[in-house]
Amino acid sequence: MAHLNLKGCDFISTTTTRRLIWVAWLVAAISAVLLFIWVGVNDPRLAMFGVILLAILNIIYNYVKVRQMSSGTEEMIRLAETIRNGASTFLKVEYRTISVIVLVLAGIFSLFIEKTSGATFLIGAAMSSAACILGMKSATHCNVRTTNRARISLSIGETVKTALNGGSISGLSVHAFGLLGLATIYFAFGGIKVHSPGAGFLANFGTNASVMRFTTYSLGCSTVAMFNRVAGGNYTKAADISADILAKIRHDMPEDDRRNPCTIADFIGDNVNDIAGNCSDLLESFVATMVAAMIIAMTMYRAELVGETPAVPEATFDAMVMFPMMIGAGGLLACILGMLYISVKRLRGHPGRDLDSATYTSAMLTVVLTGGIAYLTFADKPLYPEFLLGWASPWISTVLGILAGVMIGMVTERYTSTDFAPTRKLAEIAPEGDAFVVTKGDAIGSRSVLVPAIIISAAIVFSGKLCGGYGIAMAALGMLSFVGTTVSIDAFGPISDNAGGIAESCNLNASVRKITDELDAAGNTTAAIGKGFAIGSAALATVSLITAYVGNYTAVGQEPVLNAAAFAVVAGMILGGGLIEYFSALLTDNTIEAARKMADIGDEILTDEVIAGTAEPDYDACIREASNNALGYMVLPSVLAMLVPVVGGILLGFEFVGGILVGATIVAIGKAIFMGNSGGAFDNAKKYIESDKLKGHPKGSDAHKASVTGDTVGDTRKDVVGVALDIFIKMMSTVANTLAPVFTSLRLFH
Repeated sequence: MAHLNLKGCDFISTTTTRRLIWVAWLVAAISAVLLFIWVGVNDPRLAMFGVILLAILNIIYNYVKVRQMSSGTEEMIRLAETIRNGASTFLKVEYRTISVIVLVLAGIFSLFIEKTSGATFLIGAAMSSAACILGMKSATHCNVRTTNRARISLSIGETVKTALNGGSISGLSVHAFGLLGLATIYFAFGGIKVHSPGAGFLANFGTNASVMRFTTYSLGCSTVAMFNRVAGGNYTKAADISADILAKIRHDMPEDDRRNPCTIADFIGDNVNDIAGNCSDLLESFVATMVAAMIIAMTMYRAELVGETPAVPEATFDAMVMFPMMIGAGGLLACILGMLYISVKRLRGHPGRDLDSATYTSAMLTVVLTGGIAYLTFADKPLYPEFLLGWASPWISTVLGILAGVMIGMVTERYTSTDFAPTRKLAEIAPEGDAFVVTKGDAIGSRSVLVPAIIISAAIVFSGKLCGGYGIAMAALGMLSFVGTTVSIDAFGPISDNAGGIAESCNLNASVRKITDELDAAGNTTAAIGKGFAIGSAALATVSLITAYVGNYTAVGQEPVLNAAAFAVVAGMILGGGLIEYFSALLTDNTIEAARKMADIGDEILTDEVIAGTAEPDYDACIREASNNALGYMVLPSVLAMLVPVVGGILLGFEFVGGILVGATIVAIGKAIFMGNSGGAFDNAKKYIESDKLKGHPKGSDAHKASVTGDTVGDTRKDVVGVALDIFIKMMSTVANTLAPVFTSLRLFH
């Protein structure tokens, strides 16, 4: 067997050289942080677009670097090309449907809501689409390069860098494109204004034109994210579950065996959902949070108006509106520096720790940046009484969000990683049978909800105490302020998963598979942490959006209040909770039905000749089936998020919609955490057994088959339902914010 180098990257030969490179990075980081803060305070436009340009140049450099790397053997190149073509074909077909819906909605917004809102809606959809398409293309080029790097270097450290380099293209694209669209709209239309009458070409509902531009931009991002998550989740899990059923239960072969006709569809699904879907999901969260903070700033300003005399000067209002975008830009700089740090750091063969170091570096730099920006933005301005600690209030709120995100990630890791007791105990109970595995996994998922709920509640309470609704929005933004790094690490997972699949399908040396398995296990945990992070940020973002929504229909000079005792609000809450359960069931039914159809088709294709290896299976038949099912099942769940607040608002008014948003959010947060963590525990328990860590129970044993059953249950939970719930509640809240003036004008039953 070839020697397995676990010491990481050896291109830095001496301790002195490594120290010099680290010092150079530190000097560059300090200089960049100070320069950004100074330029940002004097010329925010230059600071924002300068950082965005730097990120785009970084994306181009990394993309070219990945493409120039060797792809390995001819067999590896052919397989990677099949995966890449299948993923691209699916996206092309999906976007034909999405494009029609987006264009129709853009026309409706311009005709009936506000003339320019259709254009800003299209910009949002375009930015989200660009990030997910670029991320997926880079991932499908990087997967085989990661396999080949493991093959030729036999170094975990070098292989980690290759996969993370590809993942950084996704992460920086999400951060840069989300901020680019928002900053462009802000500066092109002169910001956000309290008085900005707007109307559509055919109707006038008394909208605020400046608010509509930002909410429709956010809604454009949300629309693409919802379709990508629902369609991508159905595709990837139908393919994954059917591949598991065929290989591990019906025919006793490796999951990634080339004879399995569902294998290629499974590889494609990793990119369609975990790359494209995840990119558009977190871009939407990032944008929605900044927009919510800006609208809440306007609401606070309006609430203090007495006649035409504001309680604080307009300069304070302008600073509060600009601050979220500056935080986004500062966080983007921190992500660039964090990724640079990993590229020069010597990795020592511990993928999980190496990835954590990128996260912590970006987070710490963000804390420093936000502190400097907050001081120079607010220290010399009169502030609201709600700013309990003066200029430091929004900064501390942001830090609370960062800490909450990191803590939720740690809790998620504890309940889903094989390094800790819960997942190991789940694997150890597998010899008792399927029922024990499923029941134990459910208990782990339920138990994991409480601590994140406490963390989220504490972040809301303390940030709200510090500076009201604006503080909650800043806490949400803090959690997402280094989204470029978190998405980069999330993308590392599916790239590593594909790399391992390519290694097995192409029958590479066992030492190569050992490296890719190490990366896959780390990627599994980081993916679970990313889901916990997404849930936490979605919770805070949705609370911010609800606060902004209530402020949207509050009269000038009055405090925004949603009366929880009003019958319309209570009725809405009950409906919102029921809606979450229905949405979850709809996605689960669709995915399981699609998986069943694919497994049956796979069985027909898996003839004796294919099993014997004398004939090639018809991969295209399974790919077509996965694509058709995903596209057919994506419309109803996606449109549901748009229609419910619209119909509810027109029939029963804004208070009823407020109740729907609150009820749906409360139920969705706990359910999403449960789904994500139980699914992650199921998945890693299976991998624990497949790694021969459960003595006496190898692959193919009854314990392994029981864990496969658990993983089949968990797949739909973590990669379909849990992740879609995040977008569902945010999208309903964004639709409500966009159409609040319409609800006031058109309510049928008063």
